[in-house]
Amino acid sequence: MNIAIRYFSKFGHSARMAGVVAEETGAKPASVDVPIAEPVEVLYLGCGVMLGKISGEMAAFIRTLTPDKVKRVVCFGSCAIIKSPVPQMRSLLEAQGIAVDERSFTCRGAMGPLHARHPDKQDLDDLRQFVRSLNK
Repeated sequence: MNIAIRYFSKFGHSARMAGVVAEETGAKPASVDVPIAEPVEVLYLGCGVMLGKISGEMAAFIRTLTPDKVKRVVCFGSCAIIKSPVPQMRSLLEAQGIAVDERSFTCRGAMGPLHARHPDKQDLDDLRQFVRSLNK
C-alpha cells in the first residue's frame, strides 16, 4: 500500500506523533511544506490546534490536494482545549473532494502548564495501537 505522512507541528507534538505513524507504517514523515508528488492510497495527516483553529499552513496544504493524488486521508492530532482538530481538517478535505476515513486519533496536547508533557508515552502508545488497528 502506498502511504504518505504529512504534518504541521509548531511545538513538536504533531512531529512526534508523525514519527509513531512512520514507525508503524514504514512511510517517511514530512511536514506540510513537502507536497504530495505521486498518488497515494492513504495519507496520514496530523496537526494541532492553536487559538481554536488548525494552522494556516495545514489549511493551505489541504487546498493543494486532489482526489487523483490522494485516495483516502486518516487524520490525527492533539489539542489542549477544544475536542479535536479533526472536524476542521475533515471539512477542508471533503471540500476538496477527498475521502476522509471515519476513524481518527486525537489526544491531549500541552499548552503551557495545561496538559503539560502531552502527548505523553501513553498517548503515543495509544496512537501506535490506533495505526495498527487500521492495518488489520
